[in-house]
Amino acid sequence: MIRDDDVRHVAELARLELDEQEFERYAGQLSTILEHIDKISELDLSQVEPLLHVLDLESVMREDEPTPSLSREDALANGPEVQDGAFRVPPIVRE
Repeated sequence: MIRDDDVRHVAELARLELDEQEFERYAGQLSTILEHIDKISELDLSQVEPLLHVLDLESVMREDEPTPSLSREDALANGPEVQDGAFRVPPIVRE
């Protein structure tokens, strides 16, 4: 069973202001969690490989392979104004 001082200390670290009902509820919940951890520590897990994640995750990203892209002429074909192989835009800074 978890001590009252431990619950108060954890609440203080978490910056929680608990009333008496919350204090009792959280003390009970923390005790239950610690009991479950004690049960797990009784198991022989020497043959269990450590996991990074409980689920088998696969990358959903495709391999980054170069593919042909647009030619400069095709890319600039729909621009409103092209000059010297680039889009011509109005100046940002005006004098």
